[in-house]
Amino acid sequence: MNEHPEPGRPWQGPGNGPAGWGLPPDPHGGGLDPYTPSAGGYMPAEGATPLPGEPTLLTIGDIAVTQNTVITPAGRFPIKGTVWTVTDMSRAEQHTPTWAIVVAILVFWWTCLLGLLFLLVKETRVNGHVQVTVQGAGHHHSTLVPVSNRVIVTQVNHQVNHARSLAA
Repeated sequence: MNEHPEPGRPWQGPGNGPAGWGLPPDPHGGGLDPYTPSAGGYMPAEGATPLPGEPTLLTIGDIAVTQNTVITPAGRFPIKGTVWTVTDMSRAEQHTPTWAIVVAILVFWWTCLLGLLFLLVKETRVNGHVQVTVQGAGHHHSTLVPVSNRVIVTQVNHQVNHARSLAA
């Protein structure tokens, strides 16, 4: 069933869709809140009921972590005893930038081989993603975090180490 909203009419989310979808309507008139059971979102796992007003300490992709709870799209579960795994699937590529090629061509006409030195200039591009997996209390969830530089890889590793310290 692939239905698109009518032109000029904003998408209201599945909660406000046809009754045939089998989802309760959203009482707030917008999309579903995935972490509020009263709005038809995901139900917490047994024993993982967070404290009222418990703040989110960190977010890794679509995984949120509070002091006592891990929140994923599949549900909530206690953070104690969880196992966190990080897999760096990024890669670094070196290439000659466009500006160096243009300068090499322009300088080559004036000083012959001196312009070729600009072709030795290299830039490093990082792309790919980091996979973070959390397992615990009968749940397993994996998320991918896109990477555009090495700082993001380091940041994700620090966040997972923080989550590991909360799980201990």
